[in-house]
Amino acid sequence: MNKDLLLRFSSLAGMFMPLIIFILVLFIGLIVKKVILNRLLRWAKKTSSQLEDIIVGAVKSPLMVLCLMLALYFAVQFSKLPENIVQVMSKSILILGIISVVLALANLLSGLIKLYASRIDSTLPVTSLTQNIARIFVFSTGALIILNSLGVSITPILATLGVGGLAVALALQDTLTNLFAGFHITVAKQIRVGDYIKLESGEEGYVVDINWRSTKIKMLPNNLVLIPNDKLNKAIVTNYYLPDKEMAVLVDLGVHYKSDLEKVEKVTSEVAKSVMTEVSGGVAYFEPFIRFSAFGDSCVKFTVILRAKEFVDQYLIKHEFIKRLHKRYIQEGINIPYPIRAINYEQEKAKLRS
Repeated sequence: MNKDLLLRFSSLAGMFMPLIIFILVLFIGLIVKKVILNRLLRWAKKTSSQLEDIIVGAVKSPLMVLCLMLALYFAVQFSKLPENIVQVMSKSILILGIISVVLALANLLSGLIKLYASRIDSTLPVTSLTQNIARIFVFSTGALIILNSLGVSITPILATLGVGGLAVALALQDTLTNLFAGFHITVAKQIRVGDYIKLESGEEGYVVDINWRSTKIKMLPNNLVLIPNDKLNKAIVTNYYLPDKEMAVLVDLGVHYKSDLEKVEKVTSEVAKSVMTEVSGGVAYFEPFIRFSAFGDSCVKFTVILRAKEFVDQYLIKHEFIKRLHKRYIQEGINIPYPIRAINYEQEKAKLRS
């Protein structure tokens, strides 16, 4: 009886031992993973470079896969499974290992692209399109390596993809058109993420992202406009950040015909200079100037030329300039006339009689 019980216990232990080992190793692995991540995070905080943060972010997911892979490996080693099942498990462990490496490389490459593309004037600016292209390349390479490790010949697959690619291209013509248009926009760098642009159709705002299908533009009222890349590639676009962010700010004004234009020019220039040096967004080194342009119906017209650091700064500059100039004109006795219309009563009466 005791012998039968021992045999049954031994049989049950043999059945549940791999599961127990799997759970135990996985538990230990998760604890080690947490310790390693905490140390990596402390190490990253001590340095000023963002490279360490990218490395920590890249290994988070792969460490979990690695723990699972180790748990499976030790469970298989202590199991009495049939040979064919052991082979399947071994291949599964290998696939998990490849997946962990691919995840780490994809995360690392995406982070490095984002880091270094923002620091240098690179050929391929950082957008979700460029990051996704890098991820697709890494994942595709990893998938081919997995298939090759399983004994699947990848040569026929590549040939099939080449033939099937033509059919897919025809079926997804619009999608591929937007994809390549987005790639052209990214590489040409005439429209970049962060630029303030205006379309011929009237939409304007900051370029938030360029993805595989559309370009996202955030308008000043905080609305998001999605423009298909192909349409944006063909549209007439004004980029207020090229060749640089600084831009001229023109303010049209007019003064009474009896005004001393020399005094008007002097006073206006003084106010404009104070705005340039004191108001946020003004270009302090720029010397404002005015240009008289025409004799209007009720005033002498002129334009004041100011300068802003970027497009949205012009609104505050105009606001402060008009306020200060109005106050100064009142102090100096410079008159800004109301529009005047003269009515010839005799001529109007003659028209009515006829």
